[in-house]
Amino acid sequence: MTNLRAVSRNGIGIRTAQHRSERIAGQIHVYDGAGKGKSQAALGVVLRSIGLGIHALEPTRVLLLRFLKGPGRTYDEDAAIEALQHGFPHLIDQVRTGRAEYFGPDEITRFDQQEAQRGWDVAKGAIASGLYSVVVLDELNPVLDLGLLPVDEVARTLKRKPDFMEVIATGRGAPQPLLDIADLHSEMRAHHHPNAVAHGIEGIEIYTGAGKGKSTSALGKALQAIGKGISQDKSHRVLILQWLKGGTGYTEDSAIAALRQSYPSLVDHQRCGRDAIVWRGQQQELDYVEAERGWELARAAIASGLYKTIILDELNPTVDLELLPQPPIVQALLRKPRDTEIIITGRCKNPPAYFDIASIHSEVFCHKHYAEKGIDLKRGVDF
Repeated sequence: MTNLRAVSRNGIGIRTAQHRSERIAGQIHVYDGAGKGKSQAALGVVLRSIGLGIHALEPTRVLLLRFLKGPGRTYDEDAAIEALQHGFPHLIDQVRTGRAEYFGPDEITRFDQQEAQRGWDVAKGAIASGLYSVVVLDELNPVLDLGLLPVDEVARTLKRKPDFMEVIATGRGAPQPLLDIADLHSEMRAHHHPNAVAHGIEGIEIYTGAGKGKSTSALGKALQAIGKGISQDKSHRVLILQWLKGGTGYTEDSAIAALRQSYPSLVDHQRCGRDAIVWRGQQQELDYVEAERGWELARAAIASGLYKTIILDELNPTVDLELLPQPPIVQALLRKPRDTEIIITGRCKNPPAYFDIASIHSEVFCHKHYAEKGIDLKRGVDF
């Protein structure tokens, strides 16, 4: 198997998953950092796992355990989780612990300690039971950083998880003992663009960088849009448009299939490009044709106002490879309907001009990835 470093050599490329060997053992994922996208990435992995398990003899079962997110306050992921539970009610269990308001280390109460312990007791039981394929420990990182749970005990328990189980920990301030046992560590770093603030531009989110979590965060946003539509009794249509992905077997395929199965009237999906890696300096005429075809679809969709969320997956490397000019993209984004959210993903060496108008920009840094140790990727989690 080709490892990540070989794939990312001197250019931008997307590799299909069709011919990859597959790992069986589950891994420990940690998403931390001050940037947006941590919980979204976890939900994207959940959606992908469910998609692969729909037709399996033993479908994927997921526990979403949310620390520091008690009732009485709404969070970005609430709508996304509602969409998951509505679409797959028999596969998703959710437990929330903690109080609703934020607090610092000097404001910890006995209730906070009790709620953290209650959540951890649930987590230990779920891990020991072997009933779940995926356990998401949302905001576990700040719980440990605040000292609400013993870090060493948590690390020991996670290391003893069942071999097949994926465990995903999210939130700022992941302590070193947790990072030491993690098989994957992606850090989301926030970038701020004064021009977007000065001109009141909203609803343009960019996820870039070499770490894992960009497209999965976008899938979390798709779930969020659908969930908002459910709670508001409105049709929140989503378009997922992918560049450089003309074949099959990509990381998002199963997640998109799951979305379209549960919400066929709300999710549209288009892909463009060759079933091959496009390297800088080796672009073919068909690459330009396919990139332009994708942009015409995107431009029309943005202008139409029919979609509440439009995901432009791998637009960044497409522009970085100079397969598309930048000015038309900037103009289309500036003219988008105010209530349409645009999510743009993909790594790039040279930040395009439209980064300057992003209201949210998270760069995902890869500190650790199991693929770099020669561990095979896993269907339903990595592809």
